[in-house]
Amino acid sequence: MDKKAVKCSSLFDSQNGTVLHDMVILVDGERIEDVLPVTEAVLDGREVIDLNGKFVTPGLIDCHVHLSSSGQGSGNNKPYETIGVWALTALKNAQSDLMAGFTSLRVCGDKGFVSEAVRDSINKGEHWGPRLMTAGRSIATTGGHADDHFNPYIHDEVNTPNGVGDGPDELIKCVRYNIKHGCDFIKFMATGGVMSRGTTVGAQQMSLAEMKAICDTAKMYGMITATHAHGTSGIKDAIRAGVTSVEHGMMMDEEGIQLMKEHGATLVPTFIAAERILAKGKEIGTPDWAIAKAKQVYDHAAWGFRRCLEKGIPVAFGTDSGTPHNFHGKQAYEFELMCQNGMTPAQALAAATRTASRLMRKQDEIGSVEKGKFADIAAFDGDPTTDISAMTRCVFVMKGGKVYKNGSEEK
Repeated sequence: MDKKAVKCSSLFDSQNGTVLHDMVILVDGERIEDVLPVTEAVLDGREVIDLNGKFVTPGLIDCHVHLSSSGQGSGNNKPYETIGVWALTALKNAQSDLMAGFTSLRVCGDKGFVSEAVRDSINKGEHWGPRLMTAGRSIATTGGHADDHFNPYIHDEVNTPNGVGDGPDELIKCVRYNIKHGCDFIKFMATGGVMSRGTTVGAQQMSLAEMKAICDTAKMYGMITATHAHGTSGIKDAIRAGVTSVEHGMMMDEEGIQLMKEHGATLVPTFIAAERILAKGKEIGTPDWAIAKAKQVYDHAAWGFRRCLEKGIPVAFGTDSGTPHNFHGKQAYEFELMCQNGMTPAQALAAATRTASRLMRKQDEIGSVEKGKFADIAAFDGDPTTDISAMTRCVFVMKGGKVYKNGSEEK
């Protein structure tokens, strides 16, 4: 039956940050037909889905995942895996995220264009999974974060030369290569990273001119941009270059926050990525140098995050799922970390719905339970407004009007 009625005793209104009570969501096919108080809804023989007693939200959005990685400790097996392995891993991880209530994902870089293949297969109905917005190959400079660090006699045909470049002209070619092969947005590495061997996490790795070439080219093609940026100067130059979102942003300073405000940039903080390395990295074999870098950035992150909240900087939910001990389908722990660092539960839920949809330029389709939008709905056991850990207990998932999870029953 295409017509459904979803009864909700508690429904999060992401547009206003409030909770509505005793509502009915009328679904027709893949879209929401209307959202009405239970006293006004006419069910007309619809299939009724009773979510009374659960906390209902719009389908959640994770704005920063890596589908071909599954939370391994060091990534040492990557040189021995084929693109086929990565593609199968990406599909499985995307499905795990959907089962956790994440009906949309922004994939911030994977190798071999596997996420584009998974996205297209899901869109064709060949496989099931969440909505995917993909970045192709993350763009890096030689020796920078996302370049390989093999010895000079090993050539990585998957990553080079079209994901790594130096100077504006080469990096423009990297952007166009990604677009040629079907990406939806552009991701580049402005600074060093926690998991890249031999790089300093805070060091800027692209010049302002290089970053501007990337952002200008993406804008010319009508695409948004995201930058991996921990270090202070790299964050600021990326914003000056016109980047849409700063991923991580953990070594932010006051000037950087002011620049974000002036340029309308969005922060995607990903606390969980560093926190999981600190909490579990040692026991799963994460190298000591990576753990040390995770501590360096995590120690700085809370201050900048709170200042962004105070200044009204848009903050979108993202987790970097796929990094060490940061498992797909388990990333809702990020809600707890965001609240521990200064967000209210309503703000954290809005970050994973309304703000995330705006960042992706998809606010007319997803991010809220409203008439005309996709019927993407999730429900949770418990009330996250009083216990944010309830977001880790997903009990219902609907995407595009189709139920993928209902209690213990899964697709």
